[in-house]
Amino acid sequence: MVGGQQGLKGRILHKLRSSVQHVQQHHRRLPHPSPASPVETPIIVSSMGWQDFGLRFIRIICELLSRFLCWFWYRDNPHTPLPPIRNLILLESAQSLATKIRTKKLKSVEVVKSFIARIKEINPIVNCMVDQRFEDAIKEAEEADILIRSGSIDEETLARTKPFLGVPFTTKDCMAVKGLKQVAGLWIRRNMVAEKDADSVAMMRASGAIILCVTNVSELCMWWESNNTVYGCTNNPYRNCRTVGGSSGGEGCIQSSCGSPFGIGSDIGGSIRMPSFFNGIFGHKPSYGIVSNYGQEPVAMGEAQEFCVTGPMCRYASDLTPMLRVMAGNNAHLLKLDQKVDIQSLRYYYVEDDGGGPLITPMHPELRAAQRKVVQHLDKAYGIKAKK
Repeated sequence: MVGGQQGLKGRILHKLRSSVQHVQQHHRRLPHPSPASPVETPIIVSSMGWQDFGLRFIRIICELLSRFLCWFWYRDNPHTPLPPIRNLILLESAQSLATKIRTKKLKSVEVVKSFIARIKEINPIVNCMVDQRFEDAIKEAEEADILIRSGSIDEETLARTKPFLGVPFTTKDCMAVKGLKQVAGLWIRRNMVAEKDADSVAMMRASGAIILCVTNVSELCMWWESNNTVYGCTNNPYRNCRTVGGSSGGEGCIQSSCGSPFGIGSDIGGSIRMPSFFNGIFGHKPSYGIVSNYGQEPVAMGEAQEFCVTGPMCRYASDLTPMLRVMAGNNAHLLKLDQKVDIQSLRYYYVEDDGGGPLITPMHPELRAAQRKVVQHLDKAYGIKAKK
């Protein structure tokens, strides 16, 4: 890593010297009333070198200090592992659960109660759930089971009209769920209760899915973690003293902890993508205008409207497409979700670092290695040459 930065720095300095020499030569060819003043290139380069060295030194000292402070702060906070999974229902994908419920291999009540029990088990450790409707969810599960047993709607029709019938889901706190608090991590909103469902929640419920609870976010969904003065901090299930990301961190955490098979997030600058990455699940930020943002707090204004989107989060990649199809509603046809994608026709780019900025922490070797594995896989498996 250091060698790469030094090589890049050497190339930059070489180009700088060449540019200065070119300017000097061009300058001498032009008519001048007086001799041109010499350009002291070595002094300029030397000054830039010392400045770069100084900035890097300051950054390294700050990094070492922050690491020490974090270690000191968390040294007496041992990691509390989550209880092991004993109920295999918790490991099923949302699609698999929907199929088994629809074909009477599982009852919705059994599935819903399994996830409720898991949430009660994990929440004291990770603090991901902030408000719930467990009793209502069980009643809705019973209604789903009655509908399926009645045989009034055949399996094929149910699969088409209610693809997630009887399957539980969750959503981040900033999305309105009728009867539950919609705080968005803000103290002044701590007692506010939603009067109707957000559009995305309503679409999921129309597909037969059953909402269990809402999950923690950062204050006004503006930060890269999920901590606020109303509900406190959500802890990473893999390591309690690490961040779950934000602002959909509670949602990423509850799914990673097997408290929910899938759920709703929102993203303006990484609020779906970072929690998905930090918690080891899948998330997708759709294009603007595909999924409705109505019913979300805070409301994006101005230019932010074109960046803020609502999207799916789930433990299995196979659930992304069917969930997005439901959430998109009448806009689903714009995405060509049923069209097969030829990955060899796509263009691939990768960025290993920022070019070696003196005040920016270099990419961790593990992340760099993981990225290179993807590049190598594309090359060996598909003959795709990703461009750096």
